[in-house]
Amino acid sequence: MTSTETETTTGAIDPAPAHRWLGFFAVLAALIMNLLDSTVVNVAAPSIRRDLGASYADIQWIAAGYTLALAVGLMTGGRLGDLFGRRNMLMIGVAGFAISSLGCAITPNPQLLITARVVQGLFGAVMIPQGFGLLRDLFPPQELGKAFGALGPVIGLSTILGPVVAGTLIDANLFGTGWRMVFGINVPLALFALLAGLKALPRGARSGRTVRLDGTGAVLAGVAMFLLVYPLVQGRELGWPSWLAGVGAGAIAAFALFAAHQARRTRRGVSTLVEFSVLTKRSYAGGTLFTLVFFGAIVGFSLVTGLLLQLGLGYSPVRAALAMVWWAVGAFFGSGFGATMMHKLGRRIVHLGLTIMAASLIGLYLVFVHSHTGLSGWSLAPVLGGYGFGMGMIFVPLFDIIMGEISDREIGSASAILESLQQLGASVGVAGLGTVFFGMIGAHAGTATFFAAAERVTLITLALVAAAFALGFLLPRHARRTGHGSAEGPVAAAAAEGGAEGTASVELDELIERESVTV
Repeated sequence: MTSTETETTTGAIDPAPAHRWLGFFAVLAALIMNLLDSTVVNVAAPSIRRDLGASYADIQWIAAGYTLALAVGLMTGGRLGDLFGRRNMLMIGVAGFAISSLGCAITPNPQLLITARVVQGLFGAVMIPQGFGLLRDLFPPQELGKAFGALGPVIGLSTILGPVVAGTLIDANLFGTGWRMVFGINVPLALFALLAGLKALPRGARSGRTVRLDGTGAVLAGVAMFLLVYPLVQGRELGWPSWLAGVGAGAIAAFALFAAHQARRTRRGVSTLVEFSVLTKRSYAGGTLFTLVFFGAIVGFSLVTGLLLQLGLGYSPVRAALAMVWWAVGAFFGSGFGATMMHKLGRRIVHLGLTIMAASLIGLYLVFVHSHTGLSGWSLAPVLGGYGFGMGMIFVPLFDIIMGEISDREIGSASAILESLQQLGASVGVAGLGTVFFGMIGAHAGTATFFAAAERVTLITLALVAAAFALGFLLPRHARRTGHGSAEGPVAAAAAEGGAEGTASVELDELIERESVTV
């Protein structure tokens, strides 16, 4: 052990201050990779379609395959860190993410690209849950607020600039790579994360808790989710054959088998992916439905908007990204408002955000109706910015509000379910809204048809927002105050000692740890 490192009572290595910030940037690089790959398909999809001859269903799978794999993998990703160490699993996740990103960049056909995206999602599910635990291992409580205070603006800026960088890379066509560079850029990011992480991240001791992986449960959950999404994506291309109803029934059966398997493990006293006691609380059960609907609306609608701008209006990738950047800008400022007002307004902030989203969708619908011959990016700025602001208001308080009646013993299971359902909702939104959009435009649609399809998708999204508004009344009236009012753990201590800065760091931690920045 060097003179700049000390052994803690838990067996973890306490790194020197310089190494702490190097480790911070290693974690940040991993988080940025995930943020980029959650959004780049919205910009790159038309270029991928032209270059690889991909079908509309292929485009949906390229987007949904990543989130679907995340939904399944996140159920066990955090427990892998408990079993084998957070640094080890982050390094494996980053390495696998880099290799699969390279696979995305060199793939010769849509089918292999879809496969590589699924592998990306699985390694992302290993990588993502480790980051915030590692930051808590890196920084003492009195410095944790500074770390998260630095993380927030960088993550927010990455969310805004990520699609713009992707569009610029596609238009620049460096070395003739075109869209492939939006995946290739992950390789240098991953190399930095690996080198910096191996040098600076603590080799913390494994969890002392008895943790057993539930591989069978994860497989059953994955099969059920796939069978749910498959008919939505493939139904249009297959002509909606009657046997797809059997696939839907298979999804229900798979979910039932998953529930039975979890119940059996519960009776045996073995670790489960789902703790059923959380589902007996009406507020939490309603919150899971809210999560599915809410994230389905925002992620599916984002993909359709990007496709309209490029396929329907002929925007270049960078011009489309610049037109849509107002969405991310609105979400950035909305998140700040939500963090400030979440404990004062409680559940009302969710309804306020949804109201702003609904008003913006109505405005966007009117823009589409009166713009059948063309559309400037500036005309989209107010409505997309407003939609993003309302959406961002909901991100920060959402998970605390949903878990307002969840006991401390149930938080781990409840969080894992919500994180997975967020990604599942994103997959279903891409599949459902994408199918409506592609079903209307056909193979050789004109601009007017693209606008008509966008109008229909906007109205469906408005209906989903209205459904989320109704489901919002099932949520608890107030967010959990664990970690804000009492000193429970290092993050709470940072909040207590750091005043407003520390409190903001806690809220930011909750925002990003729930993977809520899905702009």
